Amino acid sequence: KKRIQAFVRVKPTADFAQDMIKFGPDNKSMGIYIKKDAKKGIVNNTQTDWSFRLDKVLHNTSQELVYEAVAKTLVSEALIGYNGTIMCYGQTGAGKTYTMTGATSEYRQRGIIPRAIQQIFKAAADSPDLFISVRISYLEIYNEALFDLLSPVATRGGSDTQLAVVDCPQGVYVKGLSIHSVSYEEEALNLLFEARENKFAFNLIGETNRVIAEHTLNKNSSRSHCIFTIYIESCSRVYSDLRRIKSKINLIDLAGSERLSKTGSEGQVLKEASYINKSLSFLEQIVIALADPKRDHIPFRQSKLTHVLKDSLGGNCNTVLVTNICGEAVHVEETLSSLRFATRMKWVTTEPILNETYDQQVSVKALEEEISLLRKELTMQDSFLNRCVTYEPLTGAQKAEIKSQVQKYLKGAIQEIDIVNVRQVQEVFQQFKLVVR
Repeated sequence: KKRIQAFVRVKPTADFAQDMIKFGPDNKSMGIYIKKDAKKGIVNNTQTDWSFRLDKVLHNTSQELVYEAVAKTLVSEALIGYNGTIMCYGQTGAGKTYTMTGATSEYRQRGIIPRAIQQIFKAAADSPDLFISVRISYLEIYNEALFDLLSPVATRGGSDTQLAVVDCPQGVYVKGLSIHSVSYEEEALNLLFEARENKFAFNLIGETNRVIAEHTLNKNSSRSHCIFTIYIESCSRVYSDLRRIKSKINLIDLAGSERLSKTGSEGQVLKEASYINKSLSFLEQIVIALADPKRDHIPFRQSKLTHVLKDSLGGNCNTVLVTNICGEAVHVEETLSSLRFATRMKWVTTEPILNETYDQQVSVKALEEEISLLRKELTMQDSFLNRCVTYEPLTGAQKAEIKSQVQKYLKGAIQEIDIVNVRQVQEVFQQFKLVVR
C-alpha cells in the first residue's frame, strides 16, 4: 500500500495575509492564525490557530518546479506500468486550471497536462528498443451528467452516445467515451486546446469546449469537473520479448468549491454551483470513509465524480493531490476547509500494481519460430557429421520398423537397435512398455 501524496499550492497575491498564514521552515507545514473576535466577549473558546502537515508547500513556485515536485515521478512510473492520478482541488479562483492546464499564451506557463505529454513522448523518443503507443480521452462531469469533450457530436443537451461509468475486474471505465490515438506531442496538444466548431457555435472541441461562467470571485470559473486521461502501452521491438505494459494517467481539474454568499451566483450559475458543492461534499465523505479502517463499505456510486475516481481513491493507482488555496485574509475560511481536505487525503492509501501482460498469440508464434530455428541448427550439425537424420514425427512404417527391431532384440537375434534421434528413443521405450504390460 502507498499513501496519497498531498501538496498545497498558494496562489500569488499582493494582499497575502502574512499575519494569518505561516509556512514551516521545511516547506512541509502550514499554520493558520486568526485573532479572537472581541465582539464575542471575554469567554471565547473558539479555535484561533491550526497546523497542517503536508508533503510540500508550493509558494511562489514556477510551473516547472510544480511539475518537478508533483508529477515527474508519477509520469515516470506510469511509463513502466503503474497507473497514476493527479487531482487539483480548491476553492473557485484558486488556480486549479492554471496548475493543471496552464496558459496557452506563453510556453513556460504550461501546466501539468502539456508537460506530462511532453515527458511521455520524449521518453518514447529516447527508448528505441520499445514501441510506445499513446492515446488520450477528455471527460467532463457537468451537473451530474457525463460529456465527451473530444467528440465532435457531443452537445450540452446530450450526445449520440450515452456515457456511463462501468465497473469491471480491471477497474472503472466510462462506456462510450472516445479514446484517440496520438503519434506525437503536437497532435495531443491540438486535441487538448484546439477550437473546432460543430453544429452549436459555443460547443467546441477540447479545452475550449469546457463550460465556464463568470461570478464575483472568478471571471472565468470552470463549471464542471474535467478528467484528461493519457493511456500508455509499451512493448519491446524484440519479437521474442512477450511482455506488454499498460498504464493510464488521470489528470483531474475539479470545479471549485463555492460559498454562494460570496459568489453572488443566481439562475443557471447557482444551479451549477449547487451541483459542484454537492459532488465535492460526496468526495469529502468518500475520503473520510477511506481513512477509517473500520469502514467496510465505501459509497463510491453516490455521485458520478466519486464513481469515476474509484480506482484513484484506494485502488490500483499512484495518487497525488494538489490543493490550491488563496492567500488573502478574506478567503481564510475556504483555505482552512481546503487544508483539512488535504490532510484527510494523506490518510488514504492506494495499492498500485505493475500492469503487465504476456501476449499468448505472440508467445505461440515465437515458440514455433524457436523450434524451427533449432531444427535448422540440428540439420546443419548433422550435415557436418554426414548423418541423415529427420526431426519430423515418425511415420507408421518407421514405427513398425522399430517394433520389429525391439522384438528381435528381446529374442537375442540382434545386439543393438538402430537409433539416430530422440523420437526413435521415445518409440523404443514405448515398445518396451507394451511388452512389459
